[in-house]
Amino acid sequence: MNTAKEVALVVGASRGIGRQIAIDLALAKGSYRVIVAAKSISDAYGCSTFPPDPNSPQSTISTVEREIREAGGEAAAIAVDVRDFDAVQRCVQETVELYGRLDVLIYNSGAIWWASVEDTPMKRFQLMQRVNPEGLYGFVQASLPHLKKRGSGRIIVVSPPIYSRFFRGKVSYAMGKISMSVLTKGLAMDFQRQGLTNMAITSIWPAAAIESGATQKMTQANPKEAEGLRKATIFSDAVLAMLKAPADTINGRLELDEDYLRNDAGVTDFSKYSLIPGTSPRRIMPAQLPNLAVKEQDDEGQILNSADNRAKL
Repeated sequence: MNTAKEVALVVGASRGIGRQIAIDLALAKGSYRVIVAAKSISDAYGCSTFPPDPNSPQSTISTVEREIREAGGEAAAIAVDVRDFDAVQRCVQETVELYGRLDVLIYNSGAIWWASVEDTPMKRFQLMQRVNPEGLYGFVQASLPHLKKRGSGRIIVVSPPIYSRFFRGKVSYAMGKISMSVLTKGLAMDFQRQGLTNMAITSIWPAAAIESGATQKMTQANPKEAEGLRKATIFSDAVLAMLKAPADTINGRLELDEDYLRNDAGVTDFSKYSLIPGTSPRRIMPAQLPNLAVKEQDDEGQILNSADNRAKL
């Protein structure tokens, strides 16, 4: 088995942003062997049109694997339900058994429901928590022993910066997504405390709306809405740039795709990312985000570790 080439596990890779990340990781210069993971599978050679619309249900981990392989990349599809921790552990183990290592974890899986607390049923709330923060936590915990083996593992999380306006009109969704960003901040501190200076976890979120299955409903109802959308390539380009950056420059950051490409990767022309040529999609995220650090940031007080005296659950 050739274990020299790095391996990336992309969770939530069947369509949209996740599919684009998986394909670009596999085909970029210095490319990765990619595990394409999500729930949806299909007969990749039985579809009437190939490749299928990347934002449609016809795009599955099976078709994404075929896209990568036919373009000359290395990929394998593994079906997983992120709500099932046993399935999550099996997915990570299969990755390591197949390719001999794990270097990058990207968590893109997500459930969405934008409504008030009153209009969000408990089952919908629970689904979002299980897919969003709980699914992420499970994959991080299952992956960490393998990511640490070479002391240089990377984790990329699709979750937003933390700011108050994000909560408006979608409290139940925001609770889960902000929890994911808290995990990014907290695990970054764990890496620092453990002296893992070549490990990094980073969150990334779109600065402007990106074409997806959800936006297709809007553009079908009003084609003008497409003028406000970007291609998923802006997101995957930012992810690739993050993975190339030194760990200590990216660890614990909650970034926006456009801002990272501009400030850290030197990109100045974003016109190629507009879905409709010649348009300038509206930025939906704040121009300036709050600094979460406090004056006493490095004062930990008395350090307690429940794991030292833990009882079995």
